[in-house]
Amino acid sequence: MKLLVTGAAGFVGFHCSKRLIELGHEVVGLDNLNTYYDVTLKEARLAELEKLPGFRFYRIELADKGAVEQLFATERPQRVVHLAAQAGVRYSLENPHAYVNSNVVGTLHILEGCRHHGVKHLVYASTSSVYGANTALPFSVHQNVDHPVSLYAATKKSNELMAHTYAHLYGLPVSGLRFFTVYGPWGRPDMALFLFTDAVLRGHPMKIFGHGKMRRDFTYVDDIVQGILASLDRNYGFEVFNLGAGRSEELMDFVRTIEETCGKPGEKEFLPMQQGDVVSTAADISRAKRQLGYDPKTMIPDGVPRFVKWYREYYGM
Repeated sequence: MKLLVTGAAGFVGFHCSKRLIELGHEVVGLDNLNTYYDVTLKEARLAELEKLPGFRFYRIELADKGAVEQLFATERPQRVVHLAAQAGVRYSLENPHAYVNSNVVGTLHILEGCRHHGVKHLVYASTSSVYGANTALPFSVHQNVDHPVSLYAATKKSNELMAHTYAHLYGLPVSGLRFFTVYGPWGRPDMALFLFTDAVLRGHPMKIFGHGKMRRDFTYVDDIVQGILASLDRNYGFEVFNLGAGRSEELMDFVRTIEETCGKPGEKEFLPMQQGDVVSTAADISRAKRQLGYDPKTMIPDGVPRFVKWYREYYGM
């Protein structure tokens, strides 16, 4: 198949594009290479993809309606994996307009492209952040998600509503995937694993929010990609799935695994919870298991060392 992958130079987009190409598909990658985090990391991911046959890249802003329309008209992808977004809970407090432009306006342009160019299935990234103020764990797709606690979460909830509307009005098959704290090689520099590993190896203090009392459903990137591919292979008209590990880990256990892997303890600076953050996340993945055959396999003691190994090699440490 020919697939359009938005956010192809991003963390999950890179891994997803690479896997699709390995399976023999043609991938058209879209990304704007914005400066939210180190652009050279995005360029390095892109350079890896451009070594592979069957990959083409377009540098496009999702909010550029004309450019997105032209891309769909030129490439006519059969399926779309929409992973591009302005990410990050905390940054949404500082730069809200970036989130509306990319996540709301940009997603509308993707939906319109799919509608007008005969796309057979749109799979898009949502987030565990949509569960917001929910306290009943594990988070289930049957729960109400009308109480977001960050603008990032609000824009992702709006994506789910927009997708439902297009599925209902135009018969566009759409699958929304709520990702839970994704980690692994080539990961984002604003995420906990990257920040903590960087701090330990460079001898800087780890800034640990929530005084270390938080819990997260840490999900290895290969398991997320398996869920994306499984959803592409199935078509339910409109559906939403949780993609997590299906278990919640103590943040400090995660920190200890990082320290053990790095071979030394790290200095810790314990700080209060940040605005927009939540204490605990845990995914009920029963629907994804049942309908997609989703089967996350990678445990923290296996996944963290793979990231640290990549980090040491990439930064020459």
